Amino acid sequence: MTKKLQQLFLISIPLFIIHGLEEIFMGFYNIDSQVDFWFGNLNSLPTSQATFILFQIMIWLMLIVAYLLLLGPKWQLRLMFIPGIIFVYELHHLYKAVEVGGYYPGLITAIPLYIVGFLFWKELVKNYKLT
Repeated sequence: MTKKLQQLFLISIPLFIIHGLEEIFMGFYNIDSQVDFWFGNLNSLPTSQATFILFQIMIWLMLIVAYLLLLGPKWQLRLMFIPGIIFVYELHHLYKAVEVGGYYPGLITAIPLYIVGFLFWKELVKNYKLT
């Protein structure tokens, strides 16, 4: 994995954090159908139970990713496809903004993610071809 790909990933981290904050503060979770699709079953649970379940799932995912990282550079590069997929998924904000004809929560901070995502995918494909 090249230094450039690592740097693009590093740049994306604060952008994803700021993007998540925009979604939280602008009430994305109240209006977007994807939230209900991904987390709908948790809505009927008590808050503490839903929080605990999500916490457990995040720990499981972290352990799986940590193990795959230990397998070496090939797996490190393969794992970079996860943020790559998230970059593509973020296009959802642009689609919804066009659909509603204006601002859609998360759109403002999604724009820099599109730029970094494009550069990220370009570098990721180049790296993958080299392996």
